[in-house]
Amino acid sequence: MKIRLLDIAHARSGDKGDTANIGVIARREEYYPLLVKYLSAERVRVHFAGIVLGRVERFELPNLGALNFLLHEALGGGGTRSLKNDAQGKTLGSAMLRMELDIEEQLIVRGDNDV
Repeated sequence: MKIRLLDIAHARSGDKGDTANIGVIARREEYYPLLVKYLSAERVRVHFAGIVLGRVERFELPNLGALNFLLHEALGGGGTRSLKNDAQGKTLGSAMLRMELDIEEQLIVRGDNDV
């Protein structure tokens, strides 16, 4: 089944120099294993093809039910050096949530009020 990442997670993003940082947090405890299984560094790299010129690293934070991604060479040099509209990577979290995941598990996704 296909789901939007937005249906099972929310995100925060920012920067440090030319590296964007995106935290993806499961909306429910039971969604975290889906993030671990289906949201790989490679999947994120493909999603941001043309934007991320370097490697993508993934870090697991099970105690927070979250994954953290570092997207290297993603900001055109960073804040004061970049001509990009979003030189600090603030919109990349929203862009990540537009990703669709093709998962094997049956999943009931409830609205935000149920989270």
